[in-house]
Amino acid sequence: MSAALALLASALWGTSDFLGGTVSRRLRAVQVLAVSQVLSCAVLLAVLGGLVGVRPAGPAASWLGWSVFAGVTWAGAMAALYTALARGTMGVVAPIAAGGTALPVLLGLAAGERPAPLQLAGVAVAFTGVVLSAGPDLRGGGRRQGGAVLLALVAAALFGVEVWALARGSAASVPATLLGMRVTSAVLVVLAAAATRRGEQRVGARDLPPLLALGVLDLAATAAYALASRGELVSVVAVLASLYPAVTVVLARQVHGERLRPVQAAGVLAVLAGAVATSLA
Repeated sequence: MSAALALLASALWGTSDFLGGTVSRRLRAVQVLAVSQVLSCAVLLAVLGGLVGVRPAGPAASWLGWSVFAGVTWAGAMAALYTALARGTMGVVAPIAAGGTALPVLLGLAAGERPAPLQLAGVAVAFTGVVLSAGPDLRGGGRRQGGAVLLALVAAALFGVEVWALARGSAASVPATLLGMRVTSAVLVVLAAAATRRGEQRVGARDLPPLLALGVLDLAATAAYALASRGELVSVVAVLASLYPAVTVVLARQVHGERLRPVQAAGVLAVLAGAVATSLA
């Protein structure tokens, strides 16, 4: 059951990224984030409101700062990711952004931690994969493709910091940290959307269903992963959940007809292998 839930989380996260990038080809990424995050926050508040017994395990000072930090970095990462997915090749952008899973390992190393050899190997393999998959778009893909790759790298860095901050806040309280992160990110993207309005196409009634689906997919993926992590095979759960970029790659190929060069396909596989090795360790 844990393995099935982890695969479900991977499928939901991959579909969420694909949907967010697709919608961002018509609306601005900040609009997509603003509406989907407000809707997902409403859903999350309703769910947590029913969990009367859920209380933070420690004082607010032990998780509040980390949750805000995680929300800020997550909002920036998602804005960069959706913009990159809308402008570039999804099959390249999604794995590069997923390479951010290696950053917490490096941050822990800088803080004096001693990662397992398999983790360090995973970081090296993931970095090699990023170089292979991004190289053709940076060299000959034009300014638009090159910009998408750079935004994917920014998203990867911010995602890595967000995961690192989220882990520290969750040590005190998982529900409180997740809620604080969601509320922070929602406030930021709503303010950004309001401050940068400049005659773009407005979000209409027909946009609400996909945006609601986007927010619910992400929440459902998080819930599935949380439930899967309660099982005994935590390492297997982490590995299976880290495969979500493959779902985005497949959907981009089937729906948008994307095709990767052989060196890019090899790079995508290397990024996924690196993420798996890091999670397994």
